Amino acid sequence: MYMAKMRIVILVGISVIVGVVIGGYLFAQSQPRSIIAINHCEKCLTRRELIGLLASIGIQKVPGFLPNIIMETDRTIVFEHPFTTDSIHYLIVPKKDIKNIGEISGADAPYLIDAFFVTQRIIEEKKLFHYRLLTNGPGFQHVAYLHFHLTGTQERVE
Repeated sequence: MYMAKMRIVILVGISVIVGVVIGGYLFAQSQPRSIIAINHCEKCLTRRELIGLLASIGIQKVPGFLPNIIMETDRTIVFEHPFTTDSIHYLIVPKKDIKNIGEISGADAPYLIDAFFVTQRIIEEKKLFHYRLLTNGPGFQHVAYLHFHLTGTQERVE
């Protein structure tokens, strides 16, 4: 009986340690954000920030699970917008956890430069003539993770 209880305690302990290690790996490149507050929370995650945090993990750790990837570099991933009404609508996403353009730092520059070079390559490859590249600030973002929308058409309209 004692040995069975000891095995359970050891298994629970190992499970906790494995969970902490996996969590540390998944959240290592994410911006610090408070998820749970016991008394009062001034910086708790909103729904958009939680989705942004999960997007950060997905883009940085398992980008192969994203559907309709158009292009990928070591710093940027581009995929078709899943809920678009436009004929061409791509999401260009840096592979670094940046919440919005108002929070960029000097360390983010290589990721942003790469995102713009990738955008230029897509414009050339898809022969886009009328296009728009935009990003939203925190009040307009559906996901609190910096990303750019590239929309446009391939037709030349005079």
